[in-house]
Amino acid sequence: MKYRRLGKTDWDVSVLGFGAMRLPTLDNDPLKVNEPLAIEMIRHGIDQGINYVDTAYPYHGGQSEVVVGKALQDGYRDKIRLATKQPCWLVEKTDDFDKFLNEQLKKLQTDHIDFYLLHTLNRTFWPKVRDLDVLEWAEKAIADGRIGHLGFSFHDDLELFKEIVDSYDKWTLSQIQYNFLDVEFQAGRQGMKYAHDKGLAVVVMEPIRGGQIAQKPPEAVAKIWAYAKVQRTLADWALQWVWNHPEISVALSGMTDMHQLDENLASADQSGVGSLSKEELSIIDKVREEFTKLCPVPCTGCRYCMPCPNGVDIPYTFLMYNEAIMYDNPRKGQLFYQRLPAENQADKCVECFECEDACPQQISIVQWLKKAHDLLGPE
Repeated sequence: MKYRRLGKTDWDVSVLGFGAMRLPTLDNDPLKVNEPLAIEMIRHGIDQGINYVDTAYPYHGGQSEVVVGKALQDGYRDKIRLATKQPCWLVEKTDDFDKFLNEQLKKLQTDHIDFYLLHTLNRTFWPKVRDLDVLEWAEKAIADGRIGHLGFSFHDDLELFKEIVDSYDKWTLSQIQYNFLDVEFQAGRQGMKYAHDKGLAVVVMEPIRGGQIAQKPPEAVAKIWAYAKVQRTLADWALQWVWNHPEISVALSGMTDMHQLDENLASADQSGVGSLSKEELSIIDKVREEFTKLCPVPCTGCRYCMPCPNGVDIPYTFLMYNEAIMYDNPRKGQLFYQRLPAENQADKCVECFECEDACPQQISIVQWLKKAHDLLGPE
């Protein structure tokens, strides 16, 4: 395992962090975590050198923290630094900060969180928690030992990102979405550099874009990859591109089976700043250009939009729609989409826009649902 200094701390973090947002499940139900396998994977990752485990209050319908807490028993808690997140969208009053943190400590079976993040800060949630004096509250929680360091995860534009970074001189880390397809998305490359220059550690989420980048690519993209002198797995290309940046401390990967974990561990062993050649970086740039032409909806499958109050399976709909367009195979997309129960199909959307308020990608979900159903739905 390779390690890098975590921002301005005196601690070295594994370049690969274990993201507990996409743990293995039973019956393809995100609310039913396959606990034995998830615990085995987390412990195997730690045994192989991972020392940063990241979870959050809403992951797997609240079950991720519970499973992580179980996995960190038997001495594993002492081997890692633990990160979880305050669910800012649920906070209504200052007392809620303590309520959620204390609940998380209990679920995680620990007396402290090493890195506590304000979750999914944007133009709605940041003013709310800021005006409820979250920073003053956090300093008290640090003083009483329940929190080690404070950070935030971010889902909005660059201007707001800089405002949040500059609002507090004791941030330890910032967590942003960054991969070779999302170079200018949200905080993007400029935000990454800005946070780093201010002394914040940069933690990257979605380095493989929810697994999208690792799927068998469209033919036009496959032809570009074929030009590379050194052939890699698609997940390895994505991770090496992230780790090529000196500003990035750790990349989080949500892994759903042991094969993915071992593949990512092997990639981490080969990582390094400047490890990709100019030719390889040029190939990745061309892949980005081609993907940008092909992929209509920038959905990562994070499921923040779920559950839909009207029953629409939004992430699955967008997955089928994107694949139908990108791979020029609407027939396959129609086949799989129409296996959804009628009550879960996109035409059941009543335009309440709750999903758009929750979407960290700021996708115009309602419009895209209409387009997806027009293409994929029954005639």
